Amino acid sequence: MPKPIIDKAEVAIDFPDKYYYGTFSRSSSYDVIADEAGLHIILDRHGDEPRHVGFHIHYYLLAGILDAAASSISASKVVPQGARQHLVDASKKLANAIENTE
Repeated sequence: MPKPIIDKAEVAIDFPDKYYYGTFSRSSSYDVIADEAGLHIILDRHGDEPRHVGFHIHYYLLAGILDAAASSISASKVVPQGARQHLVDASKKLANAIENTE
């Protein structure tokens, strides 16, 4: 079920012959769908310039990204105060969901 984006996402893709850059903000939505291999993440922008971006991240890559995010945040201490508790709560929820899979 798509959820509204309450902040902002930016997507940049650089191919040899073209470049794509798009933003997804409050008028956009996202969805995350888990399967046996990983997560499908979908961003949809509605309105005058509709856009759709989807990608599939396998679980080992996702683990690496989360580990790198933890290291980067620990080293730089750049997470805004208002976002910290949201990240802590979501991280605990993710850990609980993973621990309770069969």
